[in-house]
Amino acid sequence: MLARMFNKSLTRSIPYWLLLALSVASAAVGGWLVWDNATTMQTTLLDGTATNVEVYVGQAWITAGAAILGAGVLGVLLALVLAAAKSLIPAAPVVVEPIDWTADDDASDDAIEPAPDAAEAPTDDDEPATEEGSVATEDGSEDQNGSSGSIATARKISVK
Repeated sequence: MLARMFNKSLTRSIPYWLLLALSVASAAVGGWLVWDNATTMQTTLLDGTATNVEVYVGQAWITAGAAILGAGVLGVLLALVLAAAKSLIPAAPVVVEPIDWTADDDASDDAIEPAPDAAEAPTDDDEPATEEGSVATEDGSEDQNGSSGSIATARKISVK
């Protein structure tokens, strides 16, 4: 699994994009909490209308927002470090072999065998024709003796 992770492009990595997106969202929410509560507290303190809730609870919200903002900034920095580290890892070289157009085609050596003559075709005689590798059984069918082909293939009969 670790080898697959190194071969994967960082732009196609879902965990990387989750880290980046959630970090940006966390930084945005933390920044909004800090900004909103700090401006509310500053406005009410300067007006002289500040209450205990706005002063003391506002400080707690600013502290929590700062922690969330810090976690978001740390996540964005971690995503940048991952991107830089991934760019330092060399990509696996792609080996491209040139095609030798002058070489003979190997497929021409495996010529298609012609259809068998009527003399080679099986007959409906009482005795089954056996070839090397097949054994006639008592019921008249042939066993393949380990061959993976059909009887028609073993006899080289064209079946259409």
